[in-house]
Amino acid sequence: MKNWIVVILLLWFFPSFGQEKIFRIGVAGLNHGHVGWVFEAHKRPDIEIVGIAESDRSLAERYVRAHGLSMDLIFESLDEMLEKTKPEAVTGFGTTFAHLEIVQACAPRGVHVMVEKPLAVSLSQAQEMAALAQKHQIHLLTNYETSWYATNEKAHQLLQAGQIGEARKIVVRDGHRGPKKIGVGPEFLKWLTDPVLNGAGALMDFGCYGANLSTWLLDGKRPVSVTAITQQLNPADNPKVDDEATIILTYPTSQTIIEASWNWPIGRKDMEIYGLTGAIFSDNAKQLRIRMAQGYDGFEEEKIQLDSRPQPFDDPFSVLKAVVRNQTKLSPFDPYSLENNLIVMEILEAAKESATSGKTVFLSK
Repeated sequence: MKNWIVVILLLWFFPSFGQEKIFRIGVAGLNHGHVGWVFEAHKRPDIEIVGIAESDRSLAERYVRAHGLSMDLIFESLDEMLEKTKPEAVTGFGTTFAHLEIVQACAPRGVHVMVEKPLAVSLSQAQEMAALAQKHQIHLLTNYETSWYATNEKAHQLLQAGQIGEARKIVVRDGHRGPKKIGVGPEFLKWLTDPVLNGAGALMDFGCYGANLSTWLLDGKRPVSVTAITQQLNPADNPKVDDEATIILTYPTSQTIIEASWNWPIGRKDMEIYGLTGAIFSDNAKQLRIRMAQGYDGFEEEKIQLDSRPQPFDDPFSVLKAVVRNQTKLSPFDPYSLENNLIVMEILEAAKESATSGKTVFLSK
């Protein structure tokens, strides 16, 4: 009884007692087309943007005006923003090349980091980032839109439960008509089509999704080999980088085909998993089909309509907060996890090498 009286008195005199502290985040860069997501998160009562590092003043002013914020949030450099605002975590919305610089600045200060996919522009940069994260004991997450998809979570559960037997082939298709054709902002287009700042073209931009999902679905297995073909089908829009990539990953008992393209007439993020007794089709974020084999070419199909993933996995910033606050522990090789995304970078590096050399690249054991 006395304990309850103490709690009631604390709540009476200190209304904030028992309430969760607002999650204070910083933003590194504004020239990524996905940056609107973090401004939407800022509208929530549990998350606050405390500082934005962006040296392009006109770009910063545009976003500040659009979202009704103050220019007092803008800092010329990431170091200045970190020193003056002390965020719990930083979200990276600049070039992929800048991801290493973000971790170099944040890790020694104990500030956690979430970057947009892929983790880095190269395996060597990814490994340096991982070493810093491990040395300074920070969380380093990579955000993919497909990590929010309830269909992908369901597909993973069904595969793990043996619904279609052991996986034999996974096919992942991602992309759209191309950055210029879909009308991305000029600041995003400039670096997305730059081989240094993005690491490649469609191969990096959309090949990472398939590598990430395959690694998750196959419990962190590394492929035996990687074979990739890239093309430049629209050189007028993409003069410096590939815009078409097909990547084949071979595993001891299965194969994954990744089709990454800036030439799809219709934007897509879908996946097919073929097992010994059936197939799972993740058509989009909420529509899933299961086909169980009957005879030679017959099948029984079940269609499933899903809602959003349960919290915190319905939103990347909720995941970041939950992980940082130790409210959620990511499962092994979760799509957000560092261990998964180091394998992703190994795959993408081998894919670039294969596409350049015209040869299959075998990964070291």
